[in-house]
Amino acid sequence: MALSSTLLAAEDACELEVRGAIPAAVLVALFERKGELHAVFTERRHDLSRHGGEISFPGGRPEEGDANLLETALREAHEEIGLDRSEVEIVGALQPTPTLVTGYAIYPFVGMIAPDQSLTPDPGEVEQILELSLAQVAAGYERRRVMRRGLPIRTDAYEVDGHIIWGATARIVTDLLDRLG
Repeated sequence: MALSSTLLAAEDACELEVRGAIPAAVLVALFERKGELHAVFTERRHDLSRHGGEISFPGGRPEEGDANLLETALREAHEEIGLDRSEVEIVGALQPTPTLVTGYAIYPFVGMIAPDQSLTPDPGEVEQILELSLAQVAAGYERRRVMRRGLPIRTDAYEVDGHIIWGATARIVTDLLDRLG
């Protein structure tokens, strides 16, 4: 796939330093449907204390037993959406990005999956799984004001079918879309 030539090597991305005290990794799972590239997002449960209700990629913090951040992303995708790591073809990574409020350094890894992949949300973390066309995501771009903990934040955002992607996830999406051209 041409995308892999525009991405960072997964091993190299793990070595990059980014502002943020807490390392975390996400899986940007992509698939083609009817000639169009789609991405798998999650809507986090609204009652979660961190990033509740936000649209994100499946991911989280490393745990004992994770050999590296790529393994963290694959494990978390399995836990959150039931994606079997053997069904993911890692094609590279995107630029790591910090979360500004919660202090995470997020390492995004990009993987291709089959378009008919059966995914199941973890009811403890995920409200729902969203499979969004990247063309629709790109078309939904706008600079907007988002309220977070009662404070207005002016940020880049993407809106698709009433779902608002903002913050670190929006920065990851922007990097992906820029690399896709």
